[in-house]
Amino acid sequence: MRFASIKVDGSPRVVAISDDGTRYTDAIDAGAAFGADMNAWIERNSDTTDRPPAAKPNGNVNWQPLDGVKLLAPLLPRRNVFCVGKNYHEHAKEFGDSGFDTSAKDGEAAPPFPVVFTKAPSTVIADGEPVQAHRNVTSQLDYEAELAVVIGKGGKDIAKEHAWEHIYGYTIVNDVTARDLQQRHRQWFLGKSIDTFCPMGPWIVTADEIDATRLKIQCRVNGELRQDANTADLIFDIPTLIETLSAVIALQPGDVIATGTPAGVGIGFKPPKFLQPGDEMSVSIEGIGTLTNRIQ
Repeated sequence: MRFASIKVDGSPRVVAISDDGTRYTDAIDAGAAFGADMNAWIERNSDTTDRPPAAKPNGNVNWQPLDGVKLLAPLLPRRNVFCVGKNYHEHAKEFGDSGFDTSAKDGEAAPPFPVVFTKAPSTVIADGEPVQAHRNVTSQLDYEAELAVVIGKGGKDIAKEHAWEHIYGYTIVNDVTARDLQQRHRQWFLGKSIDTFCPMGPWIVTADEIDATRLKIQCRVNGELRQDANTADLIFDIPTLIETLSAVIALQPGDVIATGTPAGVGIGFKPPKFLQPGDEMSVSIEGIGTLTNRIQ
């Protein structure tokens, strides 16, 4: 199933989305509406091997057209988004060659352990919402298409072989980055955590729907294909990321893990292709959909 957060009559609401992404229904909780908090929905449905009650397009469900309805970010994380840097070999190389990477040792082709950083919750915006350029603090904006894991069942010290049991579903994240701040401060939080720098959506697809180990991931800027890869190319796979994080931090329902971006980001070009106001970024992941935002 696909679950989204939308605004109806000025209020947020958790709904199911049809398989073709064109309709919605709030009849998800034994045929009734659930409420407005996706985190609460995930937590309520995270301690069972069964999927959440599934709305089906039959006579018992009143499907409504999604066209014209305001999509919100699928969830607002209760704490920082966990992110992984340099998790595709070709991207690790292009980042190292770009001159912007202050984290790598000399001659290092790929990190020996996951590179983990975070983005503040205030960075999260929805599909279709503008990313603010913040020209007063940065002139080197970049995009990063990423598969994001949404934790269902929380836990500490989760072993890799049990990691899949803790995943509620998946969504798309665009890890927008101020490269000049990332380089200048030698630590990535400021360059990654500017307000509006984490477009997320358009919805969450439950884990039973897709095989996250081999999904095509692409990013287009103004229609030009920039990134084109597959999650099979991850250096550290999803179970490794969950094991690594949960060894030091107890994961909670609704936590979001952005798994890293493939090659083709703006700094990988010579000269770099930084984003400008008006540019449109579209991130597509097989089995999930497309997340589109413009720079304002």
